[in-house]
Formats: sequence, C-alpha cells, structure tokens
Amino acid sequence: MSRFCKAALLGSTLGVLLGLGLGGTALADNFPGVGRPATPAEVKAWDIDVGPDFTGLPSGSGSVSRGMDIWEAKCSACHGTFGESNSVFNPLIGGTTAEDVKSGHVATLKRTDFPARTTVMKVATVSTLYDYIRRAMPWNAPKSLSDDDVYAVLAYMLNLAEIVPDDFVLTDATIRDVQARMPNRDGMTTAHALWPGPGLPNPAAKPDTANAACMTNCKPSVQRTSHLPDHALGAHGNLAAQNRIFGPVRGQRTGPDEAATDKPNPALTLAEASGCLSCHAVDTRVVGPSYSEIAARYRGSDSADALMSKVKAGGEGVWGAVTMPPQPDLKDDQVKTLVAWILAGAPTK
Repeated sequence: MSRFCKAALLGSTLGVLLGLGLGGTALADNFPGVGRPATPAEVKAWDIDVGPDFTGLPSGSGSVSRGMDIWEAKCSACHGTFGESNSVFNPLIGGTTAEDVKSGHVATLKRTDFPARTTVMKVATVSTLYDYIRRAMPWNAPKSLSDDDVYAVLAYMLNLAEIVPDDFVLTDATIRDVQARMPNRDGMTTAHALWPGPGLPNPAAKPDTANAACMTNCKPSVQRTSHLPDHALGAHGNLAAQNRIFGPVRGQRTGPDEAATDKPNPALTLAEASGCLSCHAVDTRVVGPSYSEIAARYRGSDSADALMSKVKAGGEGVWGAVTMPPQPDLKDDQVKTLVAWILAGAPTK
C-alpha cells in the first residue's frame, strides 16, 4: 500500500475508530466508548511498509550465498531454483539484459514476440521487492523471515537477474546503490494524478478522468458490472476457502463453505488453520491435488507413514511439476490427524 493510500485509510477509518491522524484525541472525545488514540508503539507495529525513498527500511544485511540457501529451503518450491518457474506463480526472473541495467528501460517489454512478463522486468523500485517479501513471503508462513533473511533472499534474486555480482552483500546502505541498477527503474512515471492538488507527485498534472459528478437517477444498490456465470462459479472449488487465513481479503464464495459449517470436522479446521487449503481443496484440484484424489490413490495401502513424511519434508514429481513445500512447523500428532482425515475422504463433519 502506498503512503498516500495509507494516509487516506488512516484518516477515514482508523482515525475515527482509534483516534489516529490529526486531532486524534479530539476524535476519540467525540466518540466516547469507541476506541482510543493508538500508541506510538501500536502505530509502529502496523506501519512496516518500505517506501520508494527507503523510508521504513530496517537495518540488516544478507549475502547472495546465504540467500541461495534460504531460497532453496523456502522459496524454490513455488518459484523454481532460479526464479523461472511458471507452475504455481508467474516467473520472477528473466527477460532482462545488461543493456537494460545500463539504460533503466527493459527493451523486451516493447517486443510483441515476447509475451512473458517477469517480476524483474516490470518492477521499478527495489524497495518494492524488499517490502513485499518481508510482509507476504513465504506463501505458507508470511512474516516468518527475519530482516536479514529478506536482505539475503533479495540479494539472491538480484544476482539471478545479473544486477549484482555473486559475492554481493545487500545491506540497508548498499540497497540504495542497487536502485540505480534496476533494469526498469525508469519505466514508471508519476507525471499523472487521479485528481490534481498539492502534495501529489505532480500537482499540476491533469486527472486521468474528467467526468462530471452525477447524483441523479442513482441505482438503489451497488451492482457488479461483471461476474462469473452460475455454471462456472464452482469450477475451481470454493474460492473463499482457498485463501490464506490472514489479512482482510477473502475470495468469493463459489461453493459449499466447509470451514463455516456449524460443527466442522476438527481435522478440517486444522487444515484451514495450517494453510493447507491454500493449495488443496477437498474435491477439486487447485494448486495441488484434491484430498479426494490423494485418498483414491492411497486408500487401502499402508501409506499413512509415507504421507506423513511427505507432509513434513515436502516432495515433488508425484502429482506433476508443482512441488509440495515442507511443513516443519506442524507437530507429529497434527500431521497424523491430517493424514488420517485425508485417507478417510476428508469428511467435512
């Protein structure tokens, strides 16, 4: 989230509920019994983003070699050994050249015969990469990386893109030099605005839209302008149950919400809490195989121990190119519960 958007969010929402922003105490006084002004420590814990000017960047360091080790253990399952995988997410690395590093513009973006768009081709600011990795990765355990881990992983990514050398150590000081070598650093412009006004990157810029406000013949309720047809809603299972278990965003409910039943099976609750439903559904293949497929393949065989080992250690090649990442944080009794539940057909109650 940009600092401009965050300021708006603070002013409009948390400013009322928690008394943040200008006149926070006065706001709290106007709404007795509804929240209180946030303490500096509370704001600091929430305000962890790193801006393009490196505001908010924590101190730390990480080498390319250490980043490679962390990458192999926690990142390669989804992104490939060299960030090239297109199995789970779009490729991160590729499509840039040494000439792009010099010019600041990725020439491949203008090629009609090269439709691929990797992350390093598009991103203009290295702080964006640090910020996102720090807050959202790994997929199954966000915010579990230390600040030094993030520096190391980012150093490895920058090395894969040939932006930094093999012996490079990325720190809160050297990252500022890296910005001057980002392949697409000049590929983003701020010479525009949704609306003109002081404090914006370009106060004199014309807004992107110029429609006159219309407050007549308004619709009585909000209506979506586009939606999936009913027959296609459940094509990939219940999207709401497949999202990660943290954050405010949830997918649309497109099927039975097993996790929201009155008395869900405890194993289903464990699967949801452990993030398993991010990649697996009960009856539909998502990123990995459905639990029904796993049960059909292994039911009746002496496979419980093997499946428990795979859940803990991860694996690849059994269900295609997508790798099963290791789950070292699950306790043995939890893994045993999950495997028994899967082999029993993953009942919802």
